[in-house]
Amino acid sequence: MFEIFKVIILGLVEGITEWLPISSTGHLILVDEFIKLNASDAFKEMFNVVVQLGAIMAVVVLYFNKLNPFSKKKTRNQKVHTIQLWMKVVVACIPAAVLGILFDDWMEEHFHNYIVVAIMLIVYGVLFIWVENWNKKAEPSVTKLSELSYKTALFIGLFQVLSLIPGTSRSGATILGALLLGVSRYVAAEFTFFLAIPVMFGASGIKLLKFFGEGAGITGMEVAMLSVGCIVAFVVSVIAIKFLMGYIKKNDFKVFGYYRIVLGILVLGYFIISGIFA
Repeated sequence: MFEIFKVIILGLVEGITEWLPISSTGHLILVDEFIKLNASDAFKEMFNVVVQLGAIMAVVVLYFNKLNPFSKKKTRNQKVHTIQLWMKVVVACIPAAVLGILFDDWMEEHFHNYIVVAIMLIVYGVLFIWVENWNKKAEPSVTKLSELSYKTALFIGLFQVLSLIPGTSRSGATILGALLLGVSRYVAAEFTFFLAIPVMFGASGIKLLKFFGEGAGITGMEVAMLSVGCIVAFVVSVIAIKFLMGYIKKNDFKVFGYYRIVLGILVLGYFIISGIFA
């Protein structure tokens, strides 16, 4: 039962941090320093990625009608716009998909540590504050999803590549990129949610294939842990998404920038002090 409690905590962290631009993978890596699952390293590595399926299902449920090109409630023109939206999502996902497949193992070996996470938290925190200050003087040129061009979608996808480094935040990188490209906060956040669908399903599929392909087995307890983690992540994600979309109607992203900077400094300080007294 104590292991299930740990998984509930991890699901809460995933559900909150996946959609807020503060890095879910980075938080999961950091939380693992304090909450050690009684499982193999291979399972924990797979869990940190596959638990995102629970989070992504929240987007599918909340935006099902908007993302469904076959909805009977839509006009022919609306269905065409929905298909075009999916095509833009695919275009935006290509850069991260290619580089993610090529460098996944290398990234895990070199970048999945607290130093990288802390530095990226601070760097992107500063960038969020800078971009929002710069953005005050600029009017967004894209205020509707239908106004998003394929070129802009591709450039947002290039920013998404940056999120391969833990601590960056997939939503953070894509939202920052979208804001710099003249996309409104609301559209930037929504497009980021939609980008997550193929990205997370793809990343989870790769992790599962790698996990079982290397001969790793999974126990009944581990299946329960993964299931509970996904369910908790789903429920919390629904709340987090609704909160974020309501928040950015009247506020900017600077508060998340300050949060990242403070957390990054605390993380560096904690591990430096722990190393001194180890």
